[in-house]
Amino acid sequence: MKKILSPFIMILVSSLLTDCFTQVSVLEASKRKSEITSEWTDRAQFSGTGVGPQGKNMIWSRSSAKVWEEAYPVGNGKLGAMIFGGVADERLQLNENTVWDGLPLDPNNPEGLKALPEIQRLLFENKNNEAVQLAERTMMGNPAGVNSYQSLGELWFDTPELKAENYVRNLDLSTAVATVKYTSDGVTYTREYFASAVDNVIAVRISADKKNRISLNLTLRREQDAECIELPASAASTVKKHVPSNINSASLLLKGRISSSPDRTGFAAQVSALAENGRADFVYDSHSQTNMISVKDADVLTLYIAGATDYPGMENLARGIKEFSGDPANKCNETIAKALGKPYAQLKAEHVADHQKYFSRVDLDLEKPAAEIEALPTSERLDLARKSGKPDLGLVETYFQFGRYLLIASSRPGGMPANLQGMWAWQMYAPWNADFHTNINFQMNYWPAEITNLSELHIPMFDLIDVMIKPGERSAKVIYGAGGWVVHHLTDAWGFTAPADGPQGIWPVGSAWLAQHPWEHYIFTGDRDFLARRAYPIMKGAARFIMDFLVEAPAGTAYSGKLVTNPSYSPENTFILPNGEHSVFTYGATMDLEIIHNLLSNCIEACRILKTDSDFRRECEKTLKRLPAIQISKTTGRILEWAEDYREAEPHHRHTSHLFGLHPGNQITVVGTPDLAEAARKTLLARGDDGTGWGLAWKINMWNRLHDGDHAFKLLSVLLSSKTLPNMFDDHPPFQIDGNFGAAAAIAEMLVQSHLPTSDGSFDIYLLPALPKDMANKGSVKGLRARGGFIIDLSWENGKLSKAVILSTLGGKLHLRTKSHNKVYNTKKDELVTVNGNLDRD
Repeated sequence: MKKILSPFIMILVSSLLTDCFTQVSVLEASKRKSEITSEWTDRAQFSGTGVGPQGKNMIWSRSSAKVWEEAYPVGNGKLGAMIFGGVADERLQLNENTVWDGLPLDPNNPEGLKALPEIQRLLFENKNNEAVQLAERTMMGNPAGVNSYQSLGELWFDTPELKAENYVRNLDLSTAVATVKYTSDGVTYTREYFASAVDNVIAVRISADKKNRISLNLTLRREQDAECIELPASAASTVKKHVPSNINSASLLLKGRISSSPDRTGFAAQVSALAENGRADFVYDSHSQTNMISVKDADVLTLYIAGATDYPGMENLARGIKEFSGDPANKCNETIAKALGKPYAQLKAEHVADHQKYFSRVDLDLEKPAAEIEALPTSERLDLARKSGKPDLGLVETYFQFGRYLLIASSRPGGMPANLQGMWAWQMYAPWNADFHTNINFQMNYWPAEITNLSELHIPMFDLIDVMIKPGERSAKVIYGAGGWVVHHLTDAWGFTAPADGPQGIWPVGSAWLAQHPWEHYIFTGDRDFLARRAYPIMKGAARFIMDFLVEAPAGTAYSGKLVTNPSYSPENTFILPNGEHSVFTYGATMDLEIIHNLLSNCIEACRILKTDSDFRRECEKTLKRLPAIQISKTTGRILEWAEDYREAEPHHRHTSHLFGLHPGNQITVVGTPDLAEAARKTLLARGDDGTGWGLAWKINMWNRLHDGDHAFKLLSVLLSSKTLPNMFDDHPPFQIDGNFGAAAAIAEMLVQSHLPTSDGSFDIYLLPALPKDMANKGSVKGLRARGGFIIDLSWENGKLSKAVILSTLGGKLHLRTKSHNKVYNTKKDELVTVNGNLDRD
């Protein structure tokens, strides 16, 4: 009888053979020529149990990343990287957030305007799918979509260290510095990585506790349209001028142009390697046909990485200037030369200070988990959440601050706004092109900007809106015969505004929703100059289009005599017609009407504040009165999603579009419209407690607005346990960053809400409106912002407010509320108001 090995021994032998095979069969990183994918092989073997970092706001692991979704993100609002932390083979996947395929276009189809009356007639006569077919033939953009945001490239290096003991990889959210530490053959190696916004470089510092022990080979790669070469002599001399005599340096340049086409964006990346007391030389490996830098026997190695494109810039595009902006390779070289003018310690210190001026504004403290849980790597804490169904509160803290960290890293004044993946994408053709989806996702990216005290980071969104306005005016005129400006369900870096992707793209209220954001920026900050100069023109243009587009519903329709949108679509849902057919088009979808109600209400208030445009204000008021009210289904008691009480083809659909009036709008409130709030609650229950990552984030915010913190925490638990990747990125799937941002805002709104306006023009500030029982025992938060210009610190115990300190940055009425108390105080500019649990002043 043959002896059969136990399954455990078979698995162990297989693992050992795989490790041996990996070491002998996989090439060193600098010599690999394989297709770039999300996967990565580090030839090192890991042993020991590394001790994690101390303190809060940490994400960490005991092994290097095997896939992109395990790597850690760094970014400075323009340049970013995903850090894999490989020992024998390291990978930095690089992004520069203007590496966009495409170019400015006029994709608008004039046939749309000719067909519009017939499309509207068909929809009013309940011939929905005939309308869909006609609209698809006549209204779609040409091209009917946008091109993709792309990876800048990759930096790969390999070392002689094939064994790593007590390995720890860490991302410190409070300093925006990633660290790798391990021991190999008795030498302890430490690496630091950060993306400096001050100097616009990514810096990598590699050190060892013994001299002359740092050796590696590195190269730059890109999947297509680029070449890696030695930095030309003239540029290299510029670098060497800034390098001390005891340091040897070498540089590589990656350069190319998207699609190798002269009318597409050009790009470049440069890495300069500075070896202290060692060699750094350019070499050509003939076997792999690779240009690389070889570093030998250094004490310390510092890499400076820069990236640039010739993208014209949002400010230029908004003014109609489309010319390319200069040689990307020269920009990289100038950037690195300037950064080399500072000692590394200064570069790092200035980076940390710059990051912390944003990050340190807010601090969240929840009840500490058990010490044995705190000692676990992040991925293991996520695994525990999956097993138990609930995250530990330390993980909730980290997730909240990770959302803020990502916005700081991906959206800085002067740079592009955060796209569907923030700024991090390894592909040439990213999922959904990593574009700006304006039917929820782009907006959700900026939900935490104001409430979590990152107001300046909202500005890139407004800059891209400015890029959209001229193309959007063209789309409004050509497709609809309307004034103002419009964008449909997506845009790109070039301001694409026509319908895209299919009938679902014929959704002309994207501009109306986007216009909510500059208004929100104003009511949080009180910046009247911003309101007059930037916000109001955006809002007015969006409202002008909407009021030109609205049509009166004829007799015999559900909204007879009312003004409605037509065609209309509830993103991205489908309904069932009485004849059993599925359709997407109707008139007067609830979300449209809620967005328009919000926009016109905000325009009316803006006109009042600025004392301007009285005729326009009256037009807004007149139009607002003619909009249909939000309807409750007589059958289900839920908010109607469409004008007719259609059955949903997908009852648990990821979008909850018809509850815009609950969140992010304020038309449905527990205090002001209790019947609608109850109908919204029934709607959310019917939608279910699962969904995509971002879909869950939206529903968490909605449950918060219903003051049901326990249900909100239930969905937050689902999000963290089943829709969060090992590096804490949100999972649609695949990765989409909006869920990170939406959930960060949701955690903040569990603690402070201020969306309800008061009769005197102020806002009702509700403290602990949706505090879940799981967070109720004890906690505090510092630095959250509320509308009206207030900054709030508060603490709680046993589910009740203990103390709140409110800074009034503008002065004016302070309306405070808890579940059991209401108080109003008059405040002066920069006055501190301290109250106890009863809201009485101390």
